Amino acid sequence: MPTHSETRTLPYTAQQMYDLVADVGNYPKFLPWTAAARVRSVTPEGDHEVMLADMVISFKVFRERFTSRVTLWPEQKKIHTEYIDGPFHHLESNWSFRDVEGGSEVHFDVDFEFRNRLLQGAAGLFFNEAMQRVVRAFERRAHELYDAPGPKAG
Repeated sequence: MPTHSETRTLPYTAQQMYDLVADVGNYPKFLPWTAAARVRSVTPEGDHEVMLADMVISFKVFRERFTSRVTLWPEQKKIHTEYIDGPFHHLESNWSFRDVEGGSEVHFDVDFEFRNRLLQGAAGLFFNEAMQRVVRAFERRAHELYDAPGPKAG
């Protein structure tokens, strides 16, 4: 099963990066291979919220919809995503954010396995590169939102 883990130090606050990653509905604007995203519901559960979200991923001839449960811990600045329904046998990812001098440390890890052997084989060929592109897409989006001159996007 492919796994990827990465920690980056970025010139943005942990809160800014948490808010960016938690904004699942805007993923199609900047995230590679994300054709659509829809937040079905957000349910407060004490110190965290549980979001149900549908996403459509599209890569060449493949187009698949899946549903995830996204657990948001705003105080701890952590986000955990687990797969509910779709083309995966397994999908789990974690984000954590903490303030450091000059910005924040962002940690991301993911592991998944497609049900379809053809998709799994294709994913295995470019998985690490793809995950690095995903992380870089969040970095670019942070730059657009937080560094760009003029009115800030919200």
